[in-house]
Amino acid sequence: MADFLEIDDVEGIEMDEEGEEEGDAGIALLKEKANKRKGRGFDDKIHREELEYEGIEDEDDRDPGPQRSVEGWILFVTSINEEAQEEDLIEKFSEFGEIKNIHLNLDRRTGFLKGYALIEYNLYKEALSAKEALDGTEILGQTIQVDWCFVTGPKKTTKRRSHKK
Repeated sequence: MADFLEIDDVEGIEMDEEGEEEGDAGIALLKEKANKRKGRGFDDKIHREELEYEGIEDEDDRDPGPQRSVEGWILFVTSINEEAQEEDLIEKFSEFGEIKNIHLNLDRRTGFLKGYALIEYNLYKEALSAKEALDGTEILGQTIQVDWCFVTGPKKTTKRRSHKK
């Protein structure tokens, strides 16, 4: 990792013929004018604000809502009873379509369910109907919440940082 030293208003600093400053006053003035920057992305010729980056999709055009994962539509089911088994969830959620994948996270110490599950459907309409129908229902006497695992948030506004000079 490189360090860069950027000096503003070089004309205001007097140097002698060898390029060295005159005394302690010159050093203090040099320290005032210097901006030390650390890390990647600082180059003398290219400034970070001028760079344009490529993206997969234009996020500004998308509306907030569910987002498809690489393989399918994933539901995030929370507040599941710790004694629930995979079969209990498959029984409830398979009514709305073929479950492509189900993931239950178990507590290492107790061996019980941690209270959430990820359920994946291949089709959006199957996942949507399961979400709408099963959100707020009960499994083993405990009310569950069903929501999308991946969602696109509200449109972002970029804020530029102002540099102190």
